[in-house]
Formats: sequence, structure tokens, C-alpha cells
Amino acid sequence: MKRVIIILALIATVALPFIMRPPQTGLEQADDILVIITPHNEAIRHEFTAGFRKWYLEKTQRTVAIDWRVIGGTSEIARFLESEYVSAFQNYWTNELQYPWSIEVQSAFANSRLSGDASAEATAARESFLSSKVGCGIDLFFGGGSYDFIRQAQAGRLVSSRILTTHLEWFTDDSIPYTFAGEQYWDEEGRWIGNVLSSYGILYNKDSIKRLGMDVPPAHWRDLTNPKLIGEVALCDPTKSGSIAKAFENLIQQQMQIRLRALTSELKGTDPKTIESRAVREGWDEGMRIMRLLGANARYFTDSSQKPPIDVSQGNSAVGICIDFYGRYQAEAVTRRDDSGRLVYVTPRGGTVSSVDPIGLLRGAPNREVAELFIEYTLSMTGQKLWNFKVDTPGGPTRFALRRLPVRKEFYAEPDWEQYRSDPDAEPYFGEDQLIYEPAWTGRLFREMAFAIRVMCLDTHNELVEAWRAVIAAGMPPEAMKVLNDMSVLSYDQVSGPIKGALSAKNKVEEVRMANELGTKLRAQYQLAAQLARESR
Repeated sequence: MKRVIIILALIATVALPFIMRPPQTGLEQADDILVIITPHNEAIRHEFTAGFRKWYLEKTQRTVAIDWRVIGGTSEIARFLESEYVSAFQNYWTNELQYPWSIEVQSAFANSRLSGDASAEATAARESFLSSKVGCGIDLFFGGGSYDFIRQAQAGRLVSSRILTTHLEWFTDDSIPYTFAGEQYWDEEGRWIGNVLSSYGILYNKDSIKRLGMDVPPAHWRDLTNPKLIGEVALCDPTKSGSIAKAFENLIQQQMQIRLRALTSELKGTDPKTIESRAVREGWDEGMRIMRLLGANARYFTDSSQKPPIDVSQGNSAVGICIDFYGRYQAEAVTRRDDSGRLVYVTPRGGTVSSVDPIGLLRGAPNREVAELFIEYTLSMTGQKLWNFKVDTPGGPTRFALRRLPVRKEFYAEPDWEQYRSDPDAEPYFGEDQLIYEPAWTGRLFREMAFAIRVMCLDTHNELVEAWRAVIAAGMPPEAMKVLNDMSVLSYDQVSGPIKGALSAKNKVEEVRMANELGTKLRAQYQLAAQLARESR
């Protein structure tokens, strides 16, 4: 009897949350449906649902419902899409084409770098996929960095939309330039289109800065290495957040450009290519040194890019690196709530570029016609206004001020709209001292850079913090700082050579082996720095 009572109690414990859960409502009845996978937050999803419904009804005299699929950030979405398309293509290959499935077929069908000497089976798999309508039940990929969209397009999971032909006038230097400040804004085949701009910066809590005795608040990336900020910086894991990895890449590129200007002035008459090569390597080292001390000051490395702004607003961290709109939105929310103005968002001058969050049509989209119209809506001026107009202004959002910057240049050329804009002073196309992104310097090392930062700052965080605390306590002795600042283990040539080779290997064990090897070397380096610091006291 006692056993029965225990079992019934366990059943009740498990079942009660489901019994008490409020009724779940499905999608409302509508003439048409659209399925979108996105990392965008609830505010964006709400406003674009409401706006598109109205626009779609006026255009087609039909109703539409949006089924938003939210599974995490762009990294999680990328893994999900890869898995879904493998399953879908396997079904197509074996059941419709009636060919045998193999590891070679699985590796080849989404491989954009398939060599000319690939086997007939691999070539056939790739060609079959690119000519198929194999899908994953989702229409659009909306939001996230261009890096992930480029990879999806190369794999063949994104396909050309008609927007480049139906609105050719939008794709000019006067509207949506193909490139700006070194960043690509749309795909020449129309597989992805930049929809809204993102930059990166620093959000700080004025009360926390005062508490820490900092007379000058942070305004540049390097300011976050201040020893007073130890344990006070909120950061994201760059291997989990593509947007924050982009921010870190901007930080490194700024140091490369600083070195390029300095060396060009110092070494007049030297071959420009030689100067550039040296500047890239020396700038890489300096950027990674800044990243290392940022990591040493980090309170944590979260998987979610939305967490740092919230923690800074609550005073749990003094500062955080975040996407511009998260910083602006959080600062506005706090001001609206208590009128304190204690949060400040700053964009490091010359330290960030405006990159795009794209939208792309997925292969095999079940509701392609609706998806094409959604792309058109988001790029129309009606859709663009939602990104930065204030709530309840003409054409603005109904509930949430999104605090983002539209991609179309025309938006910033309308003087009458300044009164409606949440950020009337933001001029992404006309700012001074802009960082010019050079894809050739770090673009091919984007994943490797994130991996290197993870190993340098996350995997070895305890040892890094211990070394940094010892160095600070000893008054920053030169011998210890020299060891702590040594970047030979993660130099540009190491990352672009052995580390890139390990991460590109078919056997994933190589990546684990490389992480372990680097971790061992870095821990020894940090322990030596700590030892030297203690001995100097």
C-alpha cells in the first residue's frame, strides 16, 4: 500500500503542471499561413505579425497567420536546418530517386566546395539537391548575422527570391548598397537580403561605474580591460552567438587598421602588401590581447546575447557588450520604468561597422508566394518604418519601440520623419571615423577566431582570472604582463594554419584534440604569469 501511495504521489507531481497549465491556443484561422524560423525577439515578432497582416490583407484581400519557430540563436538555427535538410534529402534520394544512401552522399549534397575530381555519386547528389524542391517545412529564415546566411546559401538551403527583379530600384547605392564599409548587404542571386542594420557597443550602468570608483565611463573596447572591472563585464560565448562573434571581430579589425595606419606612416617606401601583412598580424595580436583581458574581467560568458543588457540594467554587471538595439531598448525600458537614466549605450568610435540582419527564402518553402510577399513587405518603406519609428506614430509599431536601424538609405533622407524616429541622430551611412571592414583579413577565420577566444577565455577562465587578479594585486609587474600578453599560442598564423586545419578536418575529434592542446598551453602560461606576479611583490 505504501508503494502505491508513493507511485501515485510521483504521478501527481509530474502531471500537476500539465493539468494546471492554461489552455494553449494554436494559430488562428486564416486564409494563408507563413512559417518563419528566427532568432528575433518577441517584440519584433509581434510588430511584424501585426504589420504584415494588415499589409497582406490590403494587397491580396486575404488573411494570413504567421507560425514563428523560435529555437535559439543563429547557431542553433543553423544546426537545426542542417539536420532537417539531411533528413529531407535522404528521404528524397532513397524514396523518390531510389538511390542508396551513403556517408559520401550525405557529405556531398550540401557541399558548395565539392571538387572537380569528386566521385560521380557525390556530384549527382549535389546536382540533385540543387535542382530539387526538398524542404524542411519552413518558408523563411529571418534575422541573424550575414555569416550564417552566406553559409546557408552556399549549402543550397537558401534559394533565389524574386525581389531583385520585382524591385530592382531598391538594390542601388542610393537605397540598399551591395556593399558598404566593406560589409556585403545582399546576395547577388537574391538568396538573402539585408533587412536591418546592426552594430555593436557597450552598455554600462552609471550607478555601478560610480560604485567601482571609475571617474570616466567606458567608451572604447580597450576601456573594458580596466582592472576595476574585474568580475563586472557581461559577455557572450562567441561560439554560441554569431552577433557577438561579429562584435569581437570588429574589435580585432580595429586594431589591425590602427597598426596599418601607423606602419604606413613609419615605413614610407615599403611595399604596401608587406605593410598590410605585418599590420594584420600585429593588429591580430593586439586585438586578442584586449579580448584576453576582457575575458579576465568577465563575470560570465552566456549563450544568450539578450542576457548581458538585462544583467547590466539590474546592476548584476557594471558593463556588457551587446548588439546596438538590445542596448538602446534596455536603456529605454529602464528610463520608462523609473526615469533614472542609469543605463547608457555607447558605440565605440571607429570600433564597429554596420552589418545586416538578412532575410532569406528556404528551399522547398511550402508557402512560397506568401513568403515572397513577406520579403517585399519587410523591405518596403512600410515595413522599414517599424524598425525605428516610435510607438503609435504614423506607420510606427503598435506596442514596442524596436530601436533598430533600417537598411534602406531613403529612410534617413526624410526630414519630416525625424519627429517619429526613436533614434533621430543615428546616421549609419554618414557617420565619421567609420571602421572599414576588410573581409580578407578575418572573414575566412570567423569560426576559428570564435574558437580561439573560447579556448583562451572560457575553457581556461579560472586560471585566467587567477592570473589577472595576481597581476593586479602585484601592481602590474612588467615580467608578468609580458607573459600574460604573449599571443604566440594563438597568433594569426597559428589560427589560420594548424587551428583552421583542425577545425576543417572531417574527424571532429581533431577539434577536441586541438582545444585540449591549446587549453593545456594556455593554463601553463596563465599559471606562470600568476607565479611571476606573486614573486615580484
